[in-house]
Amino acid sequence: MADILLVVSIISIWISVFESIIIMSGAILYLRKQNRKVLKSPVNLEEFPTVTVMVPAHNEELVITATVEHILQMNYPAHKLQVIVVADNCTDQTAAKLHELKTRTSYEDRDLFILERTGTGGKSGALNDALKHATGDWICIYDADAAPEKNALLFLTQKAMEQPEKYGAVFGRNKARNRGQNFLSRCINLELVTIQRVHHTGLWQLFKLGTIPGTNFIVKSSLLRDIGGWDEEAITEDTAISFEILSRGQLIALAPQAEAYQQEPEDVGVYMKQRERWAKGNYRVVTDNFHHLFDRSTWRIKLHVLYYASSYFWFMIAIIVSDIIFVANIVYWILNLFNPDIVSPFQFQGDVYVYLIIAWALMYYLYVLQINLALASDIGQSNTRNFILSCVSYFTYAQLFLVISIKAFYSMLRDRITGRKSTWYKTQRFG
Repeated sequence: MADILLVVSIISIWISVFESIIIMSGAILYLRKQNRKVLKSPVNLEEFPTVTVMVPAHNEELVITATVEHILQMNYPAHKLQVIVVADNCTDQTAAKLHELKTRTSYEDRDLFILERTGTGGKSGALNDALKHATGDWICIYDADAAPEKNALLFLTQKAMEQPEKYGAVFGRNKARNRGQNFLSRCINLELVTIQRVHHTGLWQLFKLGTIPGTNFIVKSSLLRDIGGWDEEAITEDTAISFEILSRGQLIALAPQAEAYQQEPEDVGVYMKQRERWAKGNYRVVTDNFHHLFDRSTWRIKLHVLYYASSYFWFMIAIIVSDIIFVANIVYWILNLFNPDIVSPFQFQGDVYVYLIIAWALMYYLYVLQINLALASDIGQSNTRNFILSCVSYFTYAQLFLVISIKAFYSMLRDRITGRKSTWYKTQRFG
């Protein structure tokens, strides 16, 4: 039985390695194409659509003023931009700071609507209430800690206008504004850069497949209303609505020049709670959409389900099983030095261990290679410190994902069995 488990784990890891190579190849093709592409500035901004920017904010007094100022100062026609900020069940000075901002002379003519809300549903509920007041052709979402660059919205809508009938949503890239704060924030930065400059670009280049992030994206207002808004039961509302968009035959396009900065956790406890919520939410979304593999859905949504299912279930279980077996054998080998009568319960025949070590070595090599490919495509990020960090992070930061995944899966199962509803966790901000 142990032999079978380990062989299945090895095969699964090799499939994961093959998947990584394919996605990385797509990313390289995309980056080469982007390097040859000359981005043209729009001649007439009056041709651009109207946009409603919505910002859900729950107790965000530390960051909300700076975020709204960044949004109001973006390079987009003021008369085509509506900004709705939702002070969602706030018990701090979030609403007061927003009202003070609105009274400033420089913003008195801007369409800035402050919605003070006391409803339920977390972020999804806040966005659904804001949607009732939205007037734009497109809805843009920024989290309360976001700092979009001046042309971020311009690039998002410019991409949407390339194929307005086909693109139901467009997403940009997010960067860690506090990436140099400590070891954790530096590792999170490596993860962000890799996901957005390898995984997102590779999937878009090869399959025209995209996923809405939690912030810095736009979606058609008409499509959003047809979907029925955000799922208030989902704790990863961005992933849930991505599946809804794809199931309607619309694409989620990538606009790589549209960049925004966001604040990342600087404390391990805060990070663990945030990522456990993300993992738990994605588990639920995958299980809720698994039926698409067997119905008449488009091949893109089937591929999307397989991509998430393999990442959060199959490959993760394979890695956990192989790690347990490998560590158990090392422990028994050490104990055997002191007591020869102790025998490991996992006895393998032939070269099984050799294949496992080769698979692990290749997986580690690709892990480091992906990160440094991503860093090389981001100005100022490819340096010696980040290279060393990419090598070390596999044995430290990356292993947290195993713990997070196990805890999230257990929590999801407990909720399903007991009928308990998940509670929304808001990531703690730092001054």
